Amino acid sequence: MTTARALRRAKTDDNIKGLFIRAESFGMAPASAEELRLAILDFKESGKFVIAHAQGFEATSIIPYQAVTASDEIWMQDTTGFAISGLRSEAEFFGGVFDKIEAQPQFEQFYEYKNAANTYIQTGFTDAHKEATTSYMTSIYDNAMAQIADDRDIPLPQLKALLNASPHSAEAAKDANLVDKLGHIEEAREYAKEKAGGDSVKFKTVQDYGISTKVTGDAIAFIGGQGPVITGESSTGSPFNPSLSMGGDTIAAAFDAATKDKAVKAIVFRVSTPGGSPAASDQILAAADRAKEAGKPVIISMGQYAASGGYYVSAHADHIVAMPQTITGSIGVLGGKIAFEDSFAKIGYNIEGITIGGDYAGAYSVDEPFNQGQRAAYRGQLEDIYEDFTMRVANGRNLPLSKVKEIAKGRVWTGEQAKEIGLVDELGGFFTAVDAAKRFAKIEDDAKVRIKVFPRPKSTAEQFEELFNGSAQIHADMAALREIAELPEVRAALKARQASRIGQEMTADIPDIQ
Repeated sequence: MTTARALRRAKTDDNIKGLFIRAESFGMAPASAEELRLAILDFKESGKFVIAHAQGFEATSIIPYQAVTASDEIWMQDTTGFAISGLRSEAEFFGGVFDKIEAQPQFEQFYEYKNAANTYIQTGFTDAHKEATTSYMTSIYDNAMAQIADDRDIPLPQLKALLNASPHSAEAAKDANLVDKLGHIEEAREYAKEKAGGDSVKFKTVQDYGISTKVTGDAIAFIGGQGPVITGESSTGSPFNPSLSMGGDTIAAAFDAATKDKAVKAIVFRVSTPGGSPAASDQILAAADRAKEAGKPVIISMGQYAASGGYYVSAHADHIVAMPQTITGSIGVLGGKIAFEDSFAKIGYNIEGITIGGDYAGAYSVDEPFNQGQRAAYRGQLEDIYEDFTMRVANGRNLPLSKVKEIAKGRVWTGEQAKEIGLVDELGGFFTAVDAAKRFAKIEDDAKVRIKVFPRPKSTAEQFEELFNGSAQIHADMAALREIAELPEVRAALKARQASRIGQEMTADIPDIQ
């Protein structure tokens, strides 16, 4: 989205003569690729050139290729290959593993499409899991292929035949019009430099170019929410801590600050999350409601995914915008634990507990399985969350509750599918959401507005200060622990341990698309 904003500014900057892209060879989220493509198309309206270079398209996914096919020219290194073929998604299942060690995974899902728990209780795809995954992947594939065919001016049947026959050599890809020129990155850069005016031309990165803040007057607030939804403060990512999370306290405070700002006429809430805490999701939704009650329209711009808790926080917005390839929906809830009592017994390890008070006091034990009363009570808690979730969607989307429950059940949809069933209002990227915000705020179409970020991004100095508030030894230890945590055997153990902890989550099962 930062790239899209920078390219929108560069489009009208006379000092910018063109755009040079170093294309991704491997992974990229479908909606991110689609939004980059839209930004390229928008930039090209200025008449300026766009050149992309790839050191091979050696991954099989069509998504990184889709991101750059709107370029005027695509270069590829001649000693590499073109392996673009389609999409693949894999899910892992530990059900058979837990059978072997006699562990008891106990999860409640609302309902059959809430597939995240399947990792722990199944040995393979259920019919519902397979149906939903096939459906949204087919939607992404069809949309991406149509865009690629249009950009490259290749008939769709011919394009499918070409990609079905992958991999291709660089020369074969050029002959098939999948790329335009062959050469190294340095040659492509020199070519772009010549097109822009020769030796005096300098390259600027998107980060160096920055975002203009010179526009004064009316403002549209931008609130960004990325990563799992958690209670407390967000983690916004930094060179020292790259993880991202959407904290209920942080996002709610951002909404309240934007609501009080007299210059802000509308709020665009960018949501890119697979979901998480029901409590934090509801806290954010309540803050968005306060903004609406104060007369500030709230527009949702869905990013890579806005699923489960990500849809929950969006449900009451005045207008929801998503990319056709955004992963959204997953209106549902799940929770549970894995009881290791029999597993521990196999190696002579024993846990014994003493309960004082109600029977439910022992429900969260990672040793003993739920008894009948505990499981019924726990399921009742989750059912209450599900009923609240579906009611909020029905009210926010002005849909009959029966209709919401029909399309809920934890099922994941693409943005394109979600629009067809009433969960999304409009397809498009960030600037589509900004245009919608102007409409709802009754700002003239051609009026310039500021994009004012809430909360204010932390400076590098502030990030350093946070880093060194603790001891250097603590940070060194944390770095070592992160390296250990990346070991495959440790990751598997941590995953099982995490699953054993009881919890309530509105999280979507979103496997990597390859």
